[in-house]
Amino acid sequence: MHCLRKQTILMLCMLVADGVVFSQKAPSVPDRPWDASSAKQQLTSPPLRPPPALDPAKIYTLADLVNIAEQNNPETRVAWENAKARAGDLGIAKSTLYPTLAAVALASSVQVGVFFGNSFQKQTTESISPGGFTVDYTIFDFGQRSEQISASKSNLLAANFQFNDTHRKVIFQVMQAYYKLLDTKGKEDAAKANLKDAQTVQQAAEARLQSGLTTLPDVLETRSAAAQADYDLQAAIGATEIAYGDLAFSLGIPPTTQFQVESLEDIKLPDGIVNGIEASIDKALSQRPDLVQRVAELRAAAADVSVAHKAYFPTLTIGGSVGVNRSYGVQINLPPVYSPTTTTWVGTLTLHWTLFDGLARENRLAKARADQRQAAASVESIRIQIENEVWSAYSTARTALRQQRAAAALLKAATESYNSSVESYHYGLRNEINVVTAQRTLADARATDVNARTQLLTALATLAYQTGDLLYAKIP
Repeated sequence: MHCLRKQTILMLCMLVADGVVFSQKAPSVPDRPWDASSAKQQLTSPPLRPPPALDPAKIYTLADLVNIAEQNNPETRVAWENAKARAGDLGIAKSTLYPTLAAVALASSVQVGVFFGNSFQKQTTESISPGGFTVDYTIFDFGQRSEQISASKSNLLAANFQFNDTHRKVIFQVMQAYYKLLDTKGKEDAAKANLKDAQTVQQAAEARLQSGLTTLPDVLETRSAAAQADYDLQAAIGATEIAYGDLAFSLGIPPTTQFQVESLEDIKLPDGIVNGIEASIDKALSQRPDLVQRVAELRAAAADVSVAHKAYFPTLTIGGSVGVNRSYGVQINLPPVYSPTTTTWVGTLTLHWTLFDGLARENRLAKARADQRQAAASVESIRIQIENEVWSAYSTARTALRQQRAAAALLKAATESYNSSVESYHYGLRNEINVVTAQRTLADARATDVNARTQLLTALATLAYQTGDLLYAKIP
C-alpha cells in the first residue's frame, strides 16, 4: 500500500509539473522582460466563433447593424449565460422540496477485541449489502426552503433584466459608433467639396494672373487655401477609417471587414422631441432594465434575510433505507458463522435544532440585513441617477435640435455668400482675398452642419437610451 501511494504521488507530480513549472518561477533577471514563450504554449486560447459574413456590396442600415451586434457581440452571450446560470440556481432551490433517493451498495470488515471473561477475544465481522435504497425528506423547516426559492426567483429576474440592459447598452454602443461614422463620412464629403471649391478659386486666380489681372500674392493665397483643403480632406479620410474600425468593434467583427453604411444625406432628421421631460422621466423609471434589476436584487436580499432568520428554527426530516444483507463472523477458537441473506430496513424521524454554532447564524443574519440595506440604497441611488441622466439627455437633445436648425441656416447663408463672391470675382468686383474668405466660411459651415446633424441624431439616441426606449422602439 505504501509503495502504491508513492507511485500515485509521483505520477500526479509528473502530470502537473509541466503545466505549472513556468508560472512558479520568477523572472531570472531584472533588466529584461520575462521569456513567456514556454508558458504561452500551455495557455492556448479557446476556439473563436467565426464572424458573420457581411456583403461588401450591400448598404447596411442601422437596424441591420444592431441585429448583427445582438447576435455576435460577446457581451450579450455573457449576460445570456449568466441568466441561464441563475435559472439553474432556481432549479436547485426548487429541488429541495422533493425527497432524495439514492441507490447504495455497502461492504464492511471489522476486527475488534471483545472483552469476554477475564480477557479480550479477537472477533472479525464482515458484511455485504449488494443492493439497497436510502431516502431522505425534510417535512417541515418553517419556510426556509420557500424563502430560498423566492431569493433564487428574484436573482433570476435580476439576471434577465441585466441581460436586457446588456442589449440596451450594445444597441446604444452601435448607434454611437454608427453616427460617429456618419459624421466622419459627412465631413469627408464636405472636405471633398471644399477642396473642389478651393481648386476652382485657385484655377480662376491662376488664369487672372496669366492675363495680368491680379498679383502673385493673391494667387499664393488661393494656393494656400487649396493646400489646406487637401490637408483637411486627408485628415477626414483617416477619421473615417478609424470610425469604421470602432463600428466593427461594436459589432464584434474584425476591423478589416469591408461593409458600407448609409449616407448622412439619406437620413431624415426628426422635427422635434416626442415626449416632454416629465413623461420621459416617468418612462425611464418604469422601463429602465437596470432599475428593475436593482429592485429584483432588493427582493432577493429581503428573502435572504428571511432565510437567515429561519435558520434559528428546527427542521423535521424523515429518512430510511431498505436493502438486502449477508454477514460473516468469526471469533478466535470458534468456527465461522454465515448469516442468511436477509432483507433489512431502517426508518428514522429526526428533529434537528441547532442550539449553538459559534454565532454563525447571528453573523449571517447581520450580513443579510446589511446586504438588504445596501440593495435598498442602491435602488434609491440609481433612481436619482436615472432622473438626472434623463434630464441631462433631454436638455442636450433640445439644444442639439436648436443647433441643427441654426447650422442649416448658417450653411444656406454661407453657400449664397460664396456663390455671390465667386460671381462678383468673375466680374472683377471682388478680389481673391474675398473669395478665399467666403470659401473658408463655407467650409466651416459645411463641417458645422454635418456635426450638428450627427449631434442631433446622437442626442436623440442618448435620450432613448436613458429612457429605455431602445429596447422597445423601432430602430430606423
